[in-house]
Amino acid sequence: MKQLITYIQDRIDVNDEELDCILSRFQYEKLAKGTQLSSSGLNTQKLYFVCKGCLRIFYINEVGQDSTRYFAFENQFATALMSLINGDASSEYLQALEESEVYSITHADFYNLLDCVPKWEKFYRKYLEFAYVNNTSRYFAVVTMDASERYKQLLSQDPIIVRRLPNKIVASYLNVSQETLSRIKSK
Repeated sequence: MKQLITYIQDRIDVNDEELDCILSRFQYEKLAKGTQLSSSGLNTQKLYFVCKGCLRIFYINEVGQDSTRYFAFENQFATALMSLINGDASSEYLQALEESEVYSITHADFYNLLDCVPKWEKFYRKYLEFAYVNNTSRYFAVVTMDASERYKQLLSQDPIIVRRLPNKIVASYLNVSQETLSRIKSK
């Protein structure tokens, strides 16, 4: 839980009572590799903080191809954010790519903290700002860069993705085929 405490305290200034209130809402979970945490068409009710491992958020199109939107490694949060915010069914999938240890908080508990710990609103705002910047940057890369440029950017900004994950998953994140990724890597 130390990682989660550090993460929270790095973002908001809370006293011991407020921190205890926040932490009491989180539950520890150990996830096997391949565990599906959310599926398209279901309402996502949890936000996950990764202590160990990797979670992936992705879509599957009508012909069965997946496209990865986000990876959460250690000390990062992951959720199907639109579903968490509006309570509607998710269009995303959330999966543990590695054996993972996480702390999860339900939608109800997360929003209850906004009433119980007013400083939680600042935490939430920072999380939303991060998500917005990350998603906008990803979209910009996909629409303005070719595959080789996206790969070079990935190597400079997030090399952990290439080091820890299989080519199939990296290709899904770059929005290219495995064959294209292999050609780019060989150059």
